[in-house]
Amino acid sequence: MPPLRVSRCLLLVVLAAFSLTDCARRQAAYAPAGYGTGGPYVAAGPAYAAQGMAFEQPYNLDTGDRLRISVFGQEGVSNSYLVDAAGYVNIALIGPVPARGLTAASLAQAVTARLQDGYVREPHVSVEVEAYRPFYILGEVNAPGQYPYQPGMSVETAIAIAGGYSPRADKRNASLTRAVNGAPIKNKVPLQTPLRPGDTVNVTERWF
Repeated sequence: MPPLRVSRCLLLVVLAAFSLTDCARRQAAYAPAGYGTGGPYVAAGPAYAAQGMAFEQPYNLDTGDRLRISVFGQEGVSNSYLVDAAGYVNIALIGPVPARGLTAASLAQAVTARLQDGYVREPHVSVEVEAYRPFYILGEVNAPGQYPYQPGMSVETAIAIAGGYSPRADKRNASLTRAVNGAPIKNKVPLQTPLRPGDTVNVTERWF
């Protein structure tokens, strides 16, 4: 290959490399804050990121959750049960079982242990959530109150369900309160933040 053509090829390779590097830089610069490192909370600082990680814990049962508990071969026990105000599930044959703070899998293990204690020799238990406890939305929305939770909801979805913003609402973000390990955590969050059952959203008033 003639020297001039080789030089042109080398120049094209160098330009392509610079172009790819610049593209990668631009993608990193415009990547949504916190993606791949704990969610959108990282954008607000390390302490907020740590609490954001806590927000993403496995779902824990609490008052208001309706559960489908199935025990293979035990039709009298298999049924829908509500987690009561004290955090218990009152199951046929074995009575109340603590459910608050447990995952569905942990509750299945607890029910299995109780059934094995003189009731069923080798119980096979499954627990699934039939209906989640409601969420709450307060503040500058047109219809504040309590609403049924559906999987996949976000803070923005909750605001829409509550009739949208009032004229005085701050539309930039919202306050979210969530119980983590039994203690409420409250923070301002982006509107795209995923909602969980039992959450309380508060849309604040704008000051200008």
